[in-house]
Amino acid sequence: MRPLNIGLTDEQRTGVINLLNRDLSDAYLLIIKTKKFHWDVVGPQFRSLHQIWEEQYQMLSDNIDSLAERVRALGGFPIGTAQGFLNNASLKEEPDNIPLATEMVARLVNDHEQVIRNLREHVDACSEQFHDEGTADFLTGLMEQHEEMAWMLRSFIEGESLQADGNQPTPQMASAAR
Repeated sequence: MRPLNIGLTDEQRTGVINLLNRDLSDAYLLIIKTKKFHWDVVGPQFRSLHQIWEEQYQMLSDNIDSLAERVRALGGFPIGTAQGFLNNASLKEEPDNIPLATEMVARLVNDHEQVIRNLREHVDACSEQFHDEGTADFLTGLMEQHEEMAWMLRSFIEGESLQADGNQPTPQMASAAR
């Protein structure tokens, strides 16, 4: 790590850089999963999911670049290997598994929600433990983007069980439809 005079100690910067590299690792695994589902989705939801995932992986790509640049701005070096990402990510790969479209969406929702929980913890650590409000603000922006992406995906799943009038079916209606 390069010496800098930006009002943070080397220990504070190292702590923040470690958090950012964990977030970078999660972002890389999430973009891989999103891209893979973008390629593999089939069925009546193909077009809408294909489009939303394209938008989301483009946003994730921008976030990855921003995370790496934030690490560099703090004098560190971003993780840049697949093994490094796997070792530092809280998300897990699911190789050799191509689920149905709705399950793809559910898995990505779970991953975004994990990233959101991590980012909340990292925002707090950046503010309270490392006194780096700049990175806390940066991570808050990323968290808000993940909240929106998760909401979009959750809305897709929730919409599958709606009636034509937009209401949730009652248990009696659902059993009568069978």
